[in-house]
Amino acid sequence: MAARGFPYTDLKDFLAALERAGELRRVDVPVDPTLEISEVVTRTVRAGGPALLFEHPTRGEMPVAINLFGTEKRMAMALGVDSLDEIGERIGAMIKPELPVGWSGIREGLGKVMQLKSLPPRKVKTAPCQEVVYRGDDVDLGRLPGLQVWPGDGGIFHNYGLTHTKHPETGKRNLGLYRLQQHGRNTLGMHWQIHKDSTAHHAVAERLGQRLPVAIAIGCDPVVSYAASAPLPGDIDEYLFAGFLRGERVEMVDCLTVPLQVPAHAQIVLEGYLEPGERLPEGPFGDHTGYYTPVEPFPVLHIETMTTQRDPVYHSIVTSKPPQEDHGLGKATERIFQPLLKMLIPDIVDYDLPAAGVFHNCAIVSIRKRYPKHAQKVMNAIWGAHLMSLTKLIVIVDEDCDVHDYNEVAFRAFGNVDYARDLLLTEGPVDHLDHSSYQQFWGGKAGVDATRKLPTEGYTRGWPEEMTMAPEVAALVDKRWKEYGI
Repeated sequence: MAARGFPYTDLKDFLAALERAGELRRVDVPVDPTLEISEVVTRTVRAGGPALLFEHPTRGEMPVAINLFGTEKRMAMALGVDSLDEIGERIGAMIKPELPVGWSGIREGLGKVMQLKSLPPRKVKTAPCQEVVYRGDDVDLGRLPGLQVWPGDGGIFHNYGLTHTKHPETGKRNLGLYRLQQHGRNTLGMHWQIHKDSTAHHAVAERLGQRLPVAIAIGCDPVVSYAASAPLPGDIDEYLFAGFLRGERVEMVDCLTVPLQVPAHAQIVLEGYLEPGERLPEGPFGDHTGYYTPVEPFPVLHIETMTTQRDPVYHSIVTSKPPQEDHGLGKATERIFQPLLKMLIPDIVDYDLPAAGVFHNCAIVSIRKRYPKHAQKVMNAIWGAHLMSLTKLIVIVDEDCDVHDYNEVAFRAFGNVDYARDLLLTEGPVDHLDHSSYQQFWGGKAGVDATRKLPTEGYTRGWPEEMTMAPEVAALVDKRWKEYGI
C-alpha cells in the first residue's frame, strides 16, 4: 500500500519510474502534434503498449508525455500501489459500519477517511512551477504542443489541464479535468459540463456580475492528475483526497495573478479570468464516445500569466472510442470507490464499469438476492447515487457471477431474462456528451434483471439447477493435467 514518502515528487519522477520499469518508450524523431501523435498513441494503446514521451514535437517547445495511465499496471504505479483494489480496501477498512446509509453517509464516510489518513495541502513560498514566468504579451499558448487529435476537431485542444476554481461566496475550491480549446495565443474555451462543480462556480460569479479567476495546471504528479478526474462529492476537497492517496501532503503555491493555489510541482500553470456573460463557440471535438461532439457556446479564459518549470514536460491524453488511455483512470475509480458505493447500497456485492461503455453508459452489478424484485430496487438506488445517475444500462446478476468476466455476464443476461418481465425502462439524466438521447441532458435508461427468478416474483416453473462439475473430478484433473499432454 502507499506509505509516507510517496515515490513521485512530480511528473518527471513518474516518467523516470516508468522508464526503469520498462513501461515508457521515448520517441526521438520529430512527430506532429496535429493528428500524427494521436494516430501513434491510438495504435500503441490498442496493442497494450507503453507510455510514450515524444521528445521532438514539430510544434511547441517541450516534449509530450502521453498514455501514462493506459493500463491497470501503470495506473497502480501512478497511485503507488501493487493493485488498484488496495486503495479501496484501505477505505473500506476505515469506514465504520454504523455510519448512516445514503448519500450523506458517503460524504461522512469519505470525509472521515480523509481526516484520519490525510493532511491538508501544504503551502510553500517558492515552487518549481514558477521558475519561468511569462506575463502579458509574452503569454503564448503556441509554446505548448497541444494536440489536434481528430481531423474534424475545431482546432488545438489541451486535454489534461487541471482546472482550479473556487465558489465566489463560500471560497470552496474545486479541481476538475476539462478539455480546453485553444482559441488564440492567450485564450481558451472552457468545456465544463452542466453537472460539474466549476459550472456552478461560474454561474454564481455571473449572477454576481464578477469575473471568475481560473488557474490551470498541466503536468502534475500522477496522484493529483488522477484526483482531478475522481467523482468526489462537492464538499470533499480533491487535494485532501490526493493527500490520502499519497500518504503525505500535496505542496501548493499561490498563483502570481489570481487568488488561487496550484500544485507547486506542476510543469505548466496558466492563470486568468472569465468575464461574466462571455461565450465563444467551442468544438467540434472527437470525444471518448467515438463521435464528434457538436459546437456549443462555452466560457472563455483570458490568460494573464503563464509559468513553467525549467525544461517542462507537457502532459496530454488522446480521446477516442474504447479502448483508449482513460481505461486505466476509469478502472481506478471503479475499484477505489467500490466500498463507498457498497456503503450507499449495501445490497451490492461487486460491480464493473465496462470500458466499452465509456464507464458511465453501463454498469454490471452483482447482488445477494433476498426478496422479490430485489434487482429492481438496486437499479433505482444506483440511478440515485451521485454521478452513477448518468448510467444508461444496468445489468444485475447473482453473487456467484463474476462481474468482470464479460462472457459469464453475457451468458446470464442473454439466457436468464424474460424481457417482457425482467426489463425496467425509465428516464433520467444522461451525460452532457451523450449523442443518443433525443434531447440533451436526459433520456431513456434500462435495467436488466439477469438474476435467478423466485416463485414470489411470479416464476412458478422452478428455476433449473446450473451444471457444475463434481469438485473431486475437477481436483483430479488439476492433479493429472500434465499427464494428458494437452
